[in-house]
Amino acid sequence: MKNSEINIRDPFVLVRNGTYYLYGTRADNFGQKTAGFDVYVGKDLENWSEPKEVFNSEKYGMNKWVNWAPEVHEYNGAFYMLATFTKENDLRGTYILKSDTPDGEFKPHSDGAVTPWEWECLDGTLYEENGKVYCVFCHEHTQIYDGTICFVELSEDLTRAVTEPVELFAASSFLKREADEKEHNVTDGPFLFKKSNGRLLMIWSTCYNGYLQCVAASDNGSIFGKWSHLPTLFDDDGGHGMLFRDLNGELKLTLHCPNISLQEKPVFFTVEETDGSLQIIK
Repeated sequence: MKNSEINIRDPFVLVRNGTYYLYGTRADNFGQKTAGFDVYVGKDLENWSEPKEVFNSEKYGMNKWVNWAPEVHEYNGAFYMLATFTKENDLRGTYILKSDTPDGEFKPHSDGAVTPWEWECLDGTLYEENGKVYCVFCHEHTQIYDGTICFVELSEDLTRAVTEPVELFAASSFLKREADEKEHNVTDGPFLFKKSNGRLLMIWSTCYNGYLQCVAASDNGSIFGKWSHLPTLFDDDGGHGMLFRDLNGELKLTLHCPNISLQEKPVFFTVEETDGSLQIIK
């Protein structure tokens, strides 16, 4: 399959043993009750296998409503998928699944959602710092109007949160506008990346005259730093991106574009590190 034939949202690429593993949200019905996730396997970021199901949410009673934003990280010899599902209280949350291999089968691992029970959350990503593991996620605008990006520390076995959530920033700090029940400020798809000079960046998305891929930076190279906003990385109706090194060592950005139901495709760009941020070069 070509990229143009793959209809997914929220693409995520794991690189392992000379192979690319591409995951994403099944775009049909905007990822609602889509019964799980697939992987596409390839060698060149252009040609992919047919989709192989790696998690069946119906099998585990987790197809309650949303099946969103799977991303896979290798940790302590296993593969962990963070993904958003609807909890028993009808609020969304990030769960962690586990597999011995990147192409599944993934099975439920965490003790329910690792994000706060009473919060509506989505798009959890994994980040390690100083021997500790964190889940960085969005507290949704659907509940609080002005969406935020927060984190919790996870237990060593990645089954539960062991701290209260810490807020990093709200969407209004970038959009410079108030949020209320009529006009919400969106936070979406955080992903953390440490530059070669030690500067810690976060790419994330919001909506402002279209879907945007944004960049924020920590002032001290730590998740606990003060975060400020940098120029937008991509502003042509695409977002929910992530960064990875390809097989040649080049830094790549993948995101879905356009942000139109059933037209979403994974797209790939080469990115370079500038003095202060990141820049798409092709």
